[in-house]
Amino acid sequence: MMTKKRFVASITAAALLGGSITLGGYQLISPQQGKTGIAYEPSIGQQTIHLTNLTTATNRTEEPNFIHAARIATPAVVHIKARYEAKVIQAPRTNTPFDQFFREFFGEGLDSGPREYKSQPQHASGSGVIITADGYIVTNNHVIDGADQIEVILDDNRKYNAQLVGQDPNTDLALLRIKEKSLPYLQFGDSDTLQVGEWILAVGNPFNLTSTVTKGIVSAKARAIDIPREQNQMRIEAFIQTDAAVNRGNSGGALVNLKGELVGINTAIASSTGTFTGYSFAIPSSIVKKVTEDLQKYGTVQRAILGISIRDVNADLAEKEGLKKLSGVYVADVRRSSAAAEAGIQAGDVIVGVNGNEVKSTSQLHEQIARYKPNDKLRITFFRKDKEKTVTVTLKRMEESVQIVRKKDALEMGGATFENVDKTTQKELGLMNGVRIKELKSGPWKQAGLQQGYVITAIDKEPIENLDQLAHVLNRKKGGILVESFSQNKTKAYHGVDLGSQ
Repeated sequence: MMTKKRFVASITAAALLGGSITLGGYQLISPQQGKTGIAYEPSIGQQTIHLTNLTTATNRTEEPNFIHAARIATPAVVHIKARYEAKVIQAPRTNTPFDQFFREFFGEGLDSGPREYKSQPQHASGSGVIITADGYIVTNNHVIDGADQIEVILDDNRKYNAQLVGQDPNTDLALLRIKEKSLPYLQFGDSDTLQVGEWILAVGNPFNLTSTVTKGIVSAKARAIDIPREQNQMRIEAFIQTDAAVNRGNSGGALVNLKGELVGINTAIASSTGTFTGYSFAIPSSIVKKVTEDLQKYGTVQRAILGISIRDVNADLAEKEGLKKLSGVYVADVRRSSAAAEAGIQAGDVIVGVNGNEVKSTSQLHEQIARYKPNDKLRITFFRKDKEKTVTVTLKRMEESVQIVRKKDALEMGGATFENVDKTTQKELGLMNGVRIKELKSGPWKQAGLQQGYVITAIDKEPIENLDQLAHVLNRKKGGILVESFSQNKTKAYHGVDLGSQ
């Protein structure tokens, strides 16, 4: 049900943690059973500090006072419920010894096609953080991915239907919005200034226990945890590692410092059992802020790349390549005409800094680059044959290879398959034109929030009548486009789809 989406890696990192990685804070509930089913995350049995007990906490000199941060953060953390409607699924028909018997007596057409059955409706639960007074909410993409309806419940129990503004599978972030004003919200803190050993709080809704706070310290920064991914797809990993208890339902919740500032979005745990065992991971606010600003402004993330293949420097690599330093990021390859190539970076160089910030690992380099957009200029410091150099790099856009494939009754592009809309569907939706999304896989269309069954009626305000016109329009487009769509419940929406460069 939940689909994982990721793009072609231009830069890759490999840092392996013991145990399995579970996406934090998401639980799937079957209404038929009423019990927790598949869980994208954490555990039970850890000591938590519930807000009703915070007022009785004693101020001890050996520990800081967490009450201030909890009071600021709790009203801005919301409970998210995602609903997935029942869907008709086609399954191939299996031939049996009785098939020929029935065909002879009842005709060739009897039940000769695929069988259809209806799936059960599903519900997912997670957390989110209000980041503006006018209702923008950030959460994890895996909490709401593919949902037919998203409900947001505030700390004071007010309920709202949320609009999906945009998604970014590469960082597992999504931006929602509710129609309300003067909401409590969290200010972004500076995740760069976090120190290992610093106190933090995790705020969320584990196991539907709303407004729950747990405490911990920063255990590590810029951690890559090797989340499983599909072939030829990427995921940006530069997590803040903490020992704050994160459990099912915490996913998308807030990681805050003692000032009550948002320094991360809780996302995953490392566990061999699927429950919290002492490690939790959060997306740093430096990345969250950039992604949410892009989604709010463009509907998609303006992602930039250096255009290099990289590796962590270790003892084996240093010995093989004759490197004097056991720290930094080794440049294994440089793409022709890339930003790095044009700046003079070569294979064999060891990158050690970006804009004056020290870089010791591939995950740290990922974190630095992920906060910038195409055409931004960076100062890259590296070693070449034991000599330190600094060059200015103008970042380039991450290009996607997008092909338009035209078939007899369909058109495929960027993971989406389109078909003409029949007259009956047009009449039901009250439309005069459009093409329907027949199938949807990982790609820019799904990343923009479009779903299977949506009808595309216009691109950049140009009406789309049929597949021929869709192909004609898309052949002239590159980069970002504005797509007008109608869902099955006649809801009109606009989506920013990033087609990349063609």
